[in-house]
Amino acid sequence: MSSRIGRLAFTLALLAPGCVSHSTDETEVGVLVCKLSIGCPTLGVQQAVYPPGSTHFFLAGVRDWYTFDTKVQNLEMMASASKGDRAHADDLQFKTTDGSDVSMDITVVWSIETGKAPLLLETVGVNTEEVKEKLVRPMARSLVRDVLNELDSESLYNADRRFQQADAAQRTLAAALQPFGIVVSRVILHEHRFTPEYEKVIQQRKLAEQRAEQLKSEAEAAQQEALRDLEGARGKAASDTASAQGALSRAKLEADAHLYEQQQNADAILIERTAKAQSIAKQNEALRGAGGRAMVKLKVAEALKGKSIALVPGGGSGAIQRLDVNRMVELFMAQPAAGP
Repeated sequence: MSSRIGRLAFTLALLAPGCVSHSTDETEVGVLVCKLSIGCPTLGVQQAVYPPGSTHFFLAGVRDWYTFDTKVQNLEMMASASKGDRAHADDLQFKTTDGSDVSMDITVVWSIETGKAPLLLETVGVNTEEVKEKLVRPMARSLVRDVLNELDSESLYNADRRFQQADAAQRTLAAALQPFGIVVSRVILHEHRFTPEYEKVIQQRKLAEQRAEQLKSEAEAAQQEALRDLEGARGKAASDTASAQGALSRAKLEADAHLYEQQQNADAILIERTAKAQSIAKQNEALRGAGGRAMVKLKVAEALKGKSIALVPGGGSGAIQRLDVNRMVELFMAQPAAGP
């Protein structure tokens, strides 16, 4: 046992001058690959992960060192070469359920899970860039396209529907990459574009819809105005009817009052004239008796009072006839009175 340790120490002493330092940045983790099993638990990729911000010394030639950046990464697939990861148009193209060809700018926000760096080294690539190009990018373009193919053309203009599909794309992509130690936190859907011919059709359709909405608004406004006019006419008709009914009621009341007044006047005149007729009748009745004759005598006497009576001879004899006035009155009064 002691001899074996001695040989190992002797070997290390011989190799020590050939050691090389390896470091990790503050967001990187390191993975060691042993080409010789001496000093390593196993041959090949070691499952131990070296933490960020550390420095280590390994023998040159028998150890390989790889680092993976674990900070949040953005996979940008854009139509503009100045914005995306590619120096050419790299936007995602898909077809809607109603057959429209669409291209859309996509951003996938992802990161490497620290403990899965050795697995990525064994199965995907030797650094973060290779992981993005060999794994994240092809998976994202395929799976996100499948989710967007569920949209129709109208849904692309619906913000809520777009957010729903973005969430669905994030969940789908995250589930597919999780076994490799890739964490997908977001899928962002940016600007979309139809083919020029379809864009023209959509523009014409939108103009038609706007015109239809305008006509609908104008029709509703005209309807409201007509309703206001109708209500105004109804109100005026009701007011005129009420005024006419009021005038009719006042005229009827005035006519009834006038009729009542005339009836009262007629009744009063009738009563007055009836009383006067009765009075005259009683006077006539009274004048038919002795009192009437006495009154006539009195009236005749009053008429002859102060009057001169001249006797004119009559006949040819020249004799003067005598007139007894008192006797004449008596004879007159002796006659039965025929009237007043």
